[in-house]
Amino acid sequence: MHVSQPDRAAPHVGTFAAEHLSPSFPERAARGTASRLRAWQAEALDAYFATEPRDFLAAATPGAGKTTFALRLATELLARRTVERVVVVAPTEHLKRQWADAAHRVGIRLDPSFRNSQRSVARAYHGAAVTYAQVAAKPYVHRIMTESSRTLVILDEVHHGGDALSWGDAIRESYEGATRRLSLTGTPFRSDTSPIPFVTYLPDENGIRISQTDYAYGYGRALADGVVRPVLFMSYAGKVRWRTTTGDEMEASLGQGDTQEVTSQAWRTALDPEGQWMPGVLRAADRRLTEVRHAIPDAGGLVIATDQTAARAYAQLLRAITGEMPTVVLSDELGASERIQEYADGDSRWLVAVRMVSEGVDVPRLAVGVYATSSSTPLFFAQAIGRFVRARRRGETASIFIPSVPPILGLANELERERDHALDREGAGELLADDLLHAAETPDSASDALTETYTFKALESEAQFDKVLYEGVEFGQQAEVGSLEELDFLGLPGILEPDQVHELLRSRYQRQMRRVAERPPSDQQPAVPLYRSLKEQRTLLNSLVGLRAKLTGQPHGHVHAELRRLCGGPAVGHASIAQLQSRIDFLRKQMAQGG
Repeated sequence: MHVSQPDRAAPHVGTFAAEHLSPSFPERAARGTASRLRAWQAEALDAYFATEPRDFLAAATPGAGKTTFALRLATELLARRTVERVVVVAPTEHLKRQWADAAHRVGIRLDPSFRNSQRSVARAYHGAAVTYAQVAAKPYVHRIMTESSRTLVILDEVHHGGDALSWGDAIRESYEGATRRLSLTGTPFRSDTSPIPFVTYLPDENGIRISQTDYAYGYGRALADGVVRPVLFMSYAGKVRWRTTTGDEMEASLGQGDTQEVTSQAWRTALDPEGQWMPGVLRAADRRLTEVRHAIPDAGGLVIATDQTAARAYAQLLRAITGEMPTVVLSDELGASERIQEYADGDSRWLVAVRMVSEGVDVPRLAVGVYATSSSTPLFFAQAIGRFVRARRRGETASIFIPSVPPILGLANELERERDHALDREGAGELLADDLLHAAETPDSASDALTETYTFKALESEAQFDKVLYEGVEFGQQAEVGSLEELDFLGLPGILEPDQVHELLRSRYQRQMRRVAERPPSDQQPAVPLYRSLKEQRTLLNSLVGLRAKLTGQPHGHVHAELRRLCGGPAVGHASIAQLQSRIDFLRKQMAQGG
């Protein structure tokens, strides 16, 4: 059940007095937990203590402060002597240390170096921070540790508990006897139908079992509260060419492939560091970072790569562009956590990583991202974007550079959508082949398995600015990299309120359209690319209608009806390419004139 209440001040449960603490509990715990909670954190605590359930699932958008909420709850339960031990289960080694550091600040001592061979937590600690893999290796060790004391288990990013059948079984075995279990996630859904341990599933009206969240705090509300930043998606298209396993050479416009296989191979060709698409996008992203750093001097950028080889190659491209070698983080290398922390505490420009920084890692100064991976699962995408949305002060924006391919454009347009995890649904697991990367147990090198399925040779690629997506609305049209049209959008100020973002994007788009209209006929470029199918024309028209509806406050159906009246022709589903183009041209002219 989703709980949603109006914003208000933190309740009394989050400000317990020092005298309620046990003598062994450090005095600084009282000081640390007396700080003011965000409204959603206070609401979630109220929801918990209304019934004090054994299991509680809290879903909050990345960057909202799940760790703070969890540790406040832990201090409450320790102070009330409901529990006497705290165990945090996290996805990675780095996050274990991050949790231990955060817990220390509120007086809870967690051992992030606990090993299965120890069998029990040292007396100096209140508990331990472990990984899901560590629990799966020897579940009986963790079961004994859990049952030997009244234990609160915090399952961070609990969807990882369903990563494999053995993991799910191990988590259940280890923590079935826990006194309390708090499950946390920024993405309460999976791309498959593996059940998540200790999560309740109930059938909907169609008989599909849906995960039940006890408290949910989505991106849309967090944005309105100023807890997270607005996200601008800078989308890049372009021409790509590759050779298939049969020796055939293929060419496509990125994102306009007729089949899933063509889309997948065109996408991977664009990500090839030896082509021109990635250098073009990285230069654009670095220009955007420079603009942001005028207002936010320590703003940083992150490139998320598909594999280690690509990550190292992208780092060299950035070095050539900026004159500065970026920080490179590969999860299987010693010192990876230390390099992340050094980057987080510094002010250097770029960080390049494969997957280690895509989930849970807290680097608040990240403001510009390049999504240079071929993974398209909603889970991975949401977690990756979550690295950029944490707000430090009002007005900061996040800019994410993405390829113009349907799976990613669709996810970008649905950023505000709240999801639950559905079992029994049709089509489960029917993802792009590249999503094998997400499921692999060794993701940094998983592209080898993918290449066996889709072996091809990337030959050539070039980048082209496509559009900007904001709040599900598209602004701009295709333009050459380095053109005034592209620079108009790259040069947006780094400090903007959400409503200012929308207004500026609209004005930049209108200026772009006026430039196109004012060019001499011989120099005019097509206002839109040449589309190869009715489907693509309809998609463009619907996008423009959505923009018009957003600007005027009119329903989409009203805008479509008015276009039919003014331009003639049947409904969109039955209109010809010429009729669709007439409506597209009319809308573009209308918006360019500010009408």
